[in-house]
Amino acid sequence: MKSRIVFIFIGIIGLWSLLMMRAAYLQFLPNDRLNSLQNRQFQTKVTLQARRGAIVDRNGRDLAMSATAYSLYADPKIIDNRKAAAKKISKVLGQSYESVYAKIKDGNKRFVWIQRMLEQDKADEIKKFDIRGLSFVEEWRRVYPNETLLAQTLGFLGIEGQGLEGLELGYDQSLRGNQKKVMVKRDARGRPLINDGLMFIENPDGNELRLTVDSELQYALESELANAVQTFDADHAVGVVLDAKTSAVVALASAPTFDLNKAQKASADSRRNKSVTDAFEPGSTLKTLVIASALREGALQPNTKFFCENGAFRVGDKVIKEAEAHEKFGDITAAEILAVSSNIGTTKIAFKLGQDKLRQGLLDFGLGQKLGVDLPGESRGIVQGLPWKPIALSNISFGHGISTTPIQMANAYAAIANGGVLNTPYIVQSVRDSETGELTETKVKPIRRVLTPEQAAQMRAMLLGVTTLKIGSGANARVDGFLVAGKTGTAQKVNPNGRGYLKGAYISSFAGFIPANDPKFVIYVAVDSPRKSYYGAKVAAPVFSRIASYAVRKEGIAPLPGTLAETNSKNLNSIKTAMGQKAAFEKLAREIATESKEPAKPETKAEPAIVTAQELDKAAEVKTGETVPNLMKLTTREVLRQVSGQNLKVKFVGSGSLVSEMIPAAGSTLPEDKNITVILK
Repeated sequence: MKSRIVFIFIGIIGLWSLLMMRAAYLQFLPNDRLNSLQNRQFQTKVTLQARRGAIVDRNGRDLAMSATAYSLYADPKIIDNRKAAAKKISKVLGQSYESVYAKIKDGNKRFVWIQRMLEQDKADEIKKFDIRGLSFVEEWRRVYPNETLLAQTLGFLGIEGQGLEGLELGYDQSLRGNQKKVMVKRDARGRPLINDGLMFIENPDGNELRLTVDSELQYALESELANAVQTFDADHAVGVVLDAKTSAVVALASAPTFDLNKAQKASADSRRNKSVTDAFEPGSTLKTLVIASALREGALQPNTKFFCENGAFRVGDKVIKEAEAHEKFGDITAAEILAVSSNIGTTKIAFKLGQDKLRQGLLDFGLGQKLGVDLPGESRGIVQGLPWKPIALSNISFGHGISTTPIQMANAYAAIANGGVLNTPYIVQSVRDSETGELTETKVKPIRRVLTPEQAAQMRAMLLGVTTLKIGSGANARVDGFLVAGKTGTAQKVNPNGRGYLKGAYISSFAGFIPANDPKFVIYVAVDSPRKSYYGAKVAAPVFSRIASYAVRKEGIAPLPGTLAETNSKNLNSIKTAMGQKAAFEKLAREIATESKEPAKPETKAEPAIVTAQELDKAAEVKTGETVPNLMKLTTREVLRQVSGQNLKVKFVGSGSLVSEMIPAAGSTLPEDKNITVILK
């Protein structure tokens, strides 16, 4: 009996030893088959996106950002009561019971997404149910804090976080970073063992885009375009603001716009970035480029006269007329042709230049081709191939039979404003690497020189005449205290469904720059199908004026002494009385041409002072080390007038009406850079 007990005891010990040896073997020696079984039972692979990089404006203000979101997933196999779970979840998600149950009813599945990108309150409510087999992972959802601001340019994302339009599409790979496959472990009850935040440690965020856009000026542009659409009962309006020297995009907009946070509900038309994608006949704003092309080829000078046939000029079997029947011009100069916007005059100039040189000139100014702007969907526009019939040459000379995009026109005017160089427009200022912090900055990319500095100065003078001379068509584009150069445009709309033009449908536009003597901003505005008025001078020019006024005020550019709308025009008229209109204009052109070669000096004569905003009367200049003037409780206009002539650089912050704070404070020592920031409330 004892021997039997001993035998059983020894057997038990031996069996126990074998079990322990087997356990040690399984624990300490690798076994691929068992590891695979373990992983399938206790691990699931989940594909997640890295945090998408932010898009900010030139001052670092968020335009597009990524906020934390919670994505709900399930392991249907271990959910105890799938029908009950579906009922509870569907109520919180606002989905039908059937749609939720369909995702989790298959008990053989180990992983399914139920809902991606939930807000925290809904996630918290579902967590309270404590349903075995349900859990969340943190992801990122795209948020546009300014809603409609820069909407068509920024673009938006698809349901899987991929860029669909705008910069979100064009820079998708840089912004999105890399995908990460996360191994989600579960405990014995099937609950995921995820430490919040750890799933992204090895997965760098997307890169940050810093744009050249000024969000405050962008807001002003969008507001003015929306107001124009409403005021003139128009279909839509577009606007472009470029840095005159570099062609960097400072603002870009189309109205109506849409809320980026509700992009899927927006119409395709409202989402289109029309300043880049849409080409249309530019009308008389093209006359500037026709005259510039003739000037560079030596076909004319500003004072070269052309006979404008007293209002009717036969070309083949067609008769070219001026925009208004009462306009009957005889011998007028090229400068006057631009100022009064003579169709017959530009036809005569185009005939003298010839179709070969005119077409090449338009191509050189960037028309009929993609400029390479860093935005998707750029249109080439249309410059027809040669030969052109005489009537086609005539039509093209005043902006018909050719199509251009708003950004092409703005960029062509920038070449005149900056001294004759056509640059590639761009909107991304820099890309910051999320891992290293390294900045890759966009450099200015000159395409070609289209005018000599002297020719560009002559064109600036002629465009100044459009807004300043009494006969000019652009008086409504004036900005009090500043010289404005530009050109009006009124073009009939092409019939999209057939030949010819739509009756009573026009595109009203204005292209120009400010200050004309030292250009900082190039602004192009076009209003499509205004029904209450249609001339560019009445519809688009006032919009340009308000945008330009805001731009120079915000930039802190001091106005010229006196008031442009009053003093300048009075002075110019007095000169015309004494010297005659032609001589007065030639004098103005010579002064601006001189300004392009050497720094301008203050004038004390009767004619307008051609000086830069930062080179006003040196006698009144505030010296470094002096005290900061008291600008508290002044309006922006009062501030600009008080600092006029003191060589101060004032930057306005805010959208209020009175100065509430100054940096540095009034009475403190003026810094060496002479910069003063005033906060408006």
